[in-house]
Amino acid sequence: MAKLTKNQKVAFEKFDRESIYSLDEAVKIVKDITTTNFDASVDVNVKLGVDPRKANQMVRGTVTLPHGTGKKVRVLVLCTPDKEEEAKTAGADYVGLDEYIEKIKKGWTDIDVVITMPSVMGKVGPLGRVLGPRGLMPNPKTGTVTMDVGKAVNDVKAGKIDFKVDKFGIIHAAIGKVSFEENKLIDNANELLQTIIKLKPSASKGTYMQSVYISSTMSAGVQVEPKSITIT
Repeated sequence: MAKLTKNQKVAFEKFDRESIYSLDEAVKIVKDITTTNFDASVDVNVKLGVDPRKANQMVRGTVTLPHGTGKKVRVLVLCTPDKEEEAKTAGADYVGLDEYIEKIKKGWTDIDVVITMPSVMGKVGPLGRVLGPRGLMPNPKTGTVTMDVGKAVNDVKAGKIDFKVDKFGIIHAAIGKVSFEENKLIDNANELLQTIIKLKPSASKGTYMQSVYISSTMSAGVQVEPKSITIT
């Protein structure tokens, strides 16, 4: 086992790694044990009782975090000229079509979200080999292929994130920064977890939400009692 650093030893003295905490307690502990000299992200990891290899057990969705992610989201809108002004007004960082398609083909991916329109998917489709592995490919299910590009940009800038279960049955999502007030992190975590609960596939048998952990960049994970999640 790797030797613990001084900061890790101090962190592990502040909570019991074998214990399960309420969501409120877990958020407080994560803020308390994070010792990075930068504003670390706070992440939620949820292990689900699903088999993601089966289409009827895939869990995927979007959620708008009430207090945003704390991260500047760089948005590219690939659209026809008549939609460019709408995208720019909504706050898109990059707007255009052919010139950005060429840049992406050459490997440019200095963006966080790509939004496009159904009418140009014929041009955007071939970018899948570049955008797909990076999780940037637009998808109607996540609201990033739409005629309402202005609303899509506003939603993303306001804290809308998309998530999906990985091949191990785990959902990973960032819900804010360590600098956020505790209540804001709790609100964001609750919103995400409630959304995941509501997306439970009917084909999922047994315990759906098997484990929930909250951590920050570089911190240990703190286990959350799923029953402490507020369902509204």
